[in-house]
Amino acid sequence: MTDYFEVHARDAAARRGELRLSEPVSTPALVDDIVEDAGSRWHEAPEMPDGDESTLTVLPHRAFPPGTEEPVEEAFAVDYPDVDFPSAAVVSPGTADDYGADAYVLAGAPGYAGHAEAFVEALLETKEAIPDDTALYLSGVATPANAATLVYAGVDLLDETRARTRGLDGFYLTTDGEEFLEDLDELPCACEACQQPVSEFSRADCAEHNANALRAEMARVRHRISEGRLRDYIEGQARHEAWLTATFRRLDQQYGYVEERTPVFRRNELLAATDDSIRRAEIQRFADRVTSRYQRRLKGPLVLVPCSARKPYSDSQSHRQFMDAIQYRGHVVSMTSPIGVVPSELETTYPAQHYDSVVTGEWTATEIEFVAAVLERYLERADYDRHIAHVPGEGYREICERVEESLGIEFEYTVEDHPTTTESLGNLAKALQGEESYYKSEREHSIVRAIADYQFGEGAGDEVFGENISTEGRYPKLRVRDGDGELLATQVAQYGTLSLTGAGARAWRESDAPTKTVQIDGFVPSGSVLAPGVLDADASIRPGDEVLFEGPKAFGVGRASCHGRAMVESTRGAAVDVRHCEER
Repeated sequence: MTDYFEVHARDAAARRGELRLSEPVSTPALVDDIVEDAGSRWHEAPEMPDGDESTLTVLPHRAFPPGTEEPVEEAFAVDYPDVDFPSAAVVSPGTADDYGADAYVLAGAPGYAGHAEAFVEALLETKEAIPDDTALYLSGVATPANAATLVYAGVDLLDETRARTRGLDGFYLTTDGEEFLEDLDELPCACEACQQPVSEFSRADCAEHNANALRAEMARVRHRISEGRLRDYIEGQARHEAWLTATFRRLDQQYGYVEERTPVFRRNELLAATDDSIRRAEIQRFADRVTSRYQRRLKGPLVLVPCSARKPYSDSQSHRQFMDAIQYRGHVVSMTSPIGVVPSELETTYPAQHYDSVVTGEWTATEIEFVAAVLERYLERADYDRHIAHVPGEGYREICERVEESLGIEFEYTVEDHPTTTESLGNLAKALQGEESYYKSEREHSIVRAIADYQFGEGAGDEVFGENISTEGRYPKLRVRDGDGELLATQVAQYGTLSLTGAGARAWRESDAPTKTVQIDGFVPSGSVLAPGVLDADASIRPGDEVLFEGPKAFGVGRASCHGRAMVESTRGAAVDVRHCEER
């Protein structure tokens, strides 16, 4: 149980938090001035320190270097006592456990620096073993170049040790690497230590500059986390060192670790600037849910169209022209990189209307491979009688041809030169002649049901809303009512999600298999359900999810502040932001 560390905000594995010392420290942070090391137990058993609330005390420990055999670690492992002051326990991946500390120090951290595979493996094993609401401290590894990647991976506390040491060794550090001090013709920095001629710049000055640069980078990282944009920064920043690029790519391969901690929506635009963006948890999650949860309810043939720069796509001039030709006689699905395929019902759902990509006019091999794979999985599940491809040449046609070959289907191509030419639009309208159209109300019903499937799980749209619903309002701000006229949910246009009312929450709870549930203790929450009051939580809950909470005295619905496992393991902070609550 931690009393002195609290997580306030999350950006995937990166976190903004607070060390609750007598003078609180905002994390991620450099902690050189607030850490007291009680010493090693290898040579003697140091006395247990008194400790106080002004410092984080590293308890007497035995540290193991990377690669130590597990039997050796087990034989010499330390049992850490419960103390009543801010404390940190030194652990290795093999000895990490819940020792009741506020922070955990990864032993031998410098040995992992530069080795992406070993670092990610050690980090994940350690994070899995310690409580989610405790801080992870890596000492002796941080530089201005690697700090952002370390924090992105899930590290909360760092120090200036390596940066200062490199300065005393004559290495001038920046966010894009290091230079020999003797090779500098001028000092490329405006910090206080660099306000002198390079000829007078000593190694002590270099150490001070390195620390200044590291502090500035940590402030930048904290801001990025608060904005929910650390990943955008990482994709550029990590490329200055090969092991950092390898680290964030290996983290992408650990989809379960990153996706669990990644919010279901963000306030800011998702920038897809490289092929690495395709492996982002948000994009992989969208593709997975579209191909496993989404259920097509609109009749008619598939009409595959290209994406547009303007979002949602239906607001663009090109898509309005497409709809004039289609006239509700086909099911529109947009094909795009890096998202994959976007059924029209989910065009506002994060990240479908929240991304921006680099447009060069040519598709990369990675983009073609990914989008083709998503389209193939989608079509295997959607079961259309006809497949119309109103797409230009370039990569779109190659993707369709790959899917034709793999699934044994045939696309009807309707574009002559460009999708919006008179001839192309005429071909599209002609291809749909004789197809039965559907009503606007049918489309609106399919939208809210599809979003429910995406948010809550396969089949949830029918389970939550039943057979008889009505929609009102203007898309994309629809409101859903049941057969008796009671409001069940509203569509949140900004994120393309559903916000349930109390009646909608009850309908969800009474379904065959309600998901995203949180069991709370015997109290009536107001404002937030705090983590200490959570007894259990669905492991499928992600930050930002719509969740049900229920206990002996209350039932309600709200938005998850963290993932389900964190709700259960945490002893401080908010778990659910309450929207509707009913006292029993």
